[in-house]
Amino acid sequence: MRIDHMAVYVKDLEKMREFYQKYFGGVSGERYHNEKTGLMTYFLSWDGEPRLELMTRPGLNEKDAESLICGYAHLAFYAGSRKQVDEWTAELLKAGYHIVSGPRVTGDGYYESCVLDPEGNQIEIVE
Repeated sequence: MRIDHMAVYVKDLEKMREFYQKYFGGVSGERYHNEKTGLMTYFLSWDGEPRLELMTRPGLNEKDAESLICGYAHLAFYAGSRKQVDEWTAELLKAGYHIVSGPRVTGDGYYESCVLDPEGNQIEIVE
C-alpha cells in the first residue's frame, strides 16, 4: 500500500503550477479539462511518488489562509540539509512569499521552515 497522490483545490491553476515547478522542481503533466463540469487539473511529479494534483473548478469557496481548519494542514518537501532549508527559505522570502516560521528546530526534532504558497497553503521545507 502507498499514497498515490494528494489534491489541492486552487483558484489560479496556472500560477500555482508555475510556483510548484519553479520553487519545488515539480514536473507537470498535461492539463486535464472536463468541459461538462469545468474541472481543470494538473498532476505534478517528482523523482518518485506521491504526486500533487492541483485542481480548480467554477464555484470554489474562499478560505482564510491563516485559520486552522480540519483537513489538509501542510505539504512537506525534503531539502536534504540544514543549509538547503536555509537557502530555499531565503529564496522564497526574497521572492516575496510569506515565511510562517523558521528555519528552526521543532519540538519533534525536525529542522524546518514553513512558507505559504501563493494561495495560502502551508508548505514545510524539512531537513
